Amino acid sequence: MPRKLSLRLASRTISTATAPFVIAELGVNHDGSPEKALALARAALDAGADAIKLQLFTAEGLMSKASRLAAYQKSAGESDPAAMLRRLELTIDQMAPIVDLAHVRNAAAIVTVFSLELVPVAERLAWDAYKTASPDIIHRPLLEALAGTGRPLILSTGASTLQEVGRALTWLRGTKERLAVLQCVSSYPTALEDAELAGINAIQDIYPGIVGYSDHTDSVKTGALAVIAGASVLEKHMTLDRSAPGPDHAASLAPEDFAKYRKYARLAKRYEDDPAAREYIDTFLTLETEQRAYRLVQSLRAQHDSARKVKRVLPIEEDVRAVSRQSIVAVRDLPAGHAITRADLTFKRPGTGIPPFMLDAVLGRPVGRAVARDEMIPTSVLPTP
Repeated sequence: MPRKLSLRLASRTISTATAPFVIAELGVNHDGSPEKALALARAALDAGADAIKLQLFTAEGLMSKASRLAAYQKSAGESDPAAMLRRLELTIDQMAPIVDLAHVRNAAAIVTVFSLELVPVAERLAWDAYKTASPDIIHRPLLEALAGTGRPLILSTGASTLQEVGRALTWLRGTKERLAVLQCVSSYPTALEDAELAGINAIQDIYPGIVGYSDHTDSVKTGALAVIAGASVLEKHMTLDRSAPGPDHAASLAPEDFAKYRKYARLAKRYEDDPAAREYIDTFLTLETEQRAYRLVQSLRAQHDSARKVKRVLPIEEDVRAVSRQSIVAVRDLPAGHAITRADLTFKRPGTGIPPFMLDAVLGRPVGRAVARDEMIPTSVLPTP
């Protein structure tokens, strides 16, 4: 499929011919502290990040009474999903200094919005782009609302099939000039052998725009490999302390390793595009000389080109797929026989109920039994196929 040449994001033009655009995902590694978030942002910018990314959510708006923890969150010592998120929230006002800092440093400010109701709240700040979390690949109302802001949009695709990606792209058909799509494996951390970099090319087969990689491995090398596979955008979690308690620290890089990650990714692009480049590096993918580094890049490119290009859901992603996707949920108590209206509904985790993209199939349908506030709408309301 012919490739689109570029995507404009803040002051940067991102294309297949330019150095990779590297996003520092702060995630929840600020531990709910605005001061720590600002310090983390400064460290990321000092490490060379092209963009800072935050997450906008509320526990109340995201978690239904049926929500549960993902296995990796339990392994990190968490015991209550709503309590975990309440502890890790940042308000939109607390994010404002980070947006300002990014712009002063000529970097982009990006935010993942997790709930439809928070889109107008997010619009209070001058974000350079919005990003969607991988589980929201099925959340058509949220995707369309973010696209409707007119800002660039980055779509993450972890724990999804290529068919699900293609369906989401049909909802975003009018945004191709400002849309990037990221291959991702929703496992925290992801083993290097499970990085699924061939998924980059599978997405390129159905999408002619900018494609990248959201990286949950703990390696400083994966970004370089993703660039060799064709990624123009990279996203990597960063923390001030990988040993700190919390759900995401262990799957993140410390600032000094984030700097290496970015350096290796940019060098991979340079070696790929300019065999005559002679910039000495003391280590690149464990190699000692630039000549051998270049040969390895070429070898990896050949291996990648001969690999089967697939986008699939790995077994290690199934847990996050169920826990972190959203379902259609009642915002008020609904009596038996009540015909469902849009005002009766919202969208919350987990993803074990009716998915958000089926909203129209639910509207006007009567509930066969009473449905309590914050309960998922039962699948029995759907028309019989």
